[in-house]
Amino acid sequence: MTSPTPGSAGSRTVLITGGAGGIGQGIARAFAAAGDRVILADRDAAAVAAAAEALGAEPLALDITDAASAAEALHGLAERGGVDALVNNAGILSVHGTVTELEPDAYRSILEVNVIGTFNMLQAFARHRIVAGGGGAVVNISSIGGRQPTPGMGAYESSKAAVDSVTRWAAIELAAHGIRVNAVAPGPVLTPMLEMGMPEGSPAREAWSSRIPLGDLAQVSDIAPAVVFLASGSAGHITGVSLAVDGGQLLT
Repeated sequence: MTSPTPGSAGSRTVLITGGAGGIGQGIARAFAAAGDRVILADRDAAAVAAAAEALGAEPLALDITDAASAAEALHGLAERGGVDALVNNAGILSVHGTVTELEPDAYRSILEVNVIGTFNMLQAFARHRIVAGGGGAVVNISSIGGRQPTPGMGAYESSKAAVDSVTRWAAIELAAHGIRVNAVAPGPVLTPMLEMGMPEGSPAREAWSSRIPLGDLAQVSDIAPAVVFLASGSAGHITGVSLAVDGGQLLT
C-alpha cells in the first residue's frame, strides 16, 4: 500500500496546521502549485480565513490542543472527501528561559501546542486514514534545535526533540497501514515576522548567519519543497526520518 501522490488538480487533499503563519502559507503555495487541494487550519479564525482567501485554499478554525476538536475536524473532512496528507506545522516559540529560571507553566504551554497538539492531529489523521483503507502521509515540522541546543531556548528545543521522537514512534506503528510519517527540521527561517526583527545586516542576523555554513538563514521557499517531497510518492519508501534543512548548521 502506498501513499497518494501528487497529480492533476484536486488529486489530493492536504491539511496544513498553523496555516495563517508565514511558513504555513509558504507550504500551502507549494502544494497548490503541485495541483493539490489545500486546507489551512489555525486557531485564529480571522487570520486563517484571510490567508486561505489569498491563497485560494479552504480555511478551518481549529485549536490543535483540543483532541476532541481535532477528531471532529477530521471526521467532518472525511465526510467531504477525506484528507490524504497532513502537515503538522503549528507550533509556538513563546517563552525563553534557562533551566534554572523557566517557570514550569511556561514550559508546559509550549509542550501543549508543539507536542500534544502535534500528537492530537497525527492521531486523528491516522484514525481517519485507517478507516479509509490506509495510505497517506504526515510531515511534522520539527527543528534542528531538537538536536543542537541554544542557551535559553531549551523549552522549545526539547519540544521539537519530542516531535522527532513522535515521528519515529508513529512511523513504525503506522507502516502496516501504508501511512508514512516524516519530519522536516529547519534551522532559523526568515518568516516576515523574523525578518522584521532581524533585518539583513543587523547584529542579530549576522550572529545567526555566522553559525550556518551556507551563509544565511533559510527562506520559507527553502522549507516548502522538502515538505512537499516527503508527502509525495517520490518519497514512497521513506518513513521515520527528520530531514534537516539548515544550511549545514548541524555540521558546526
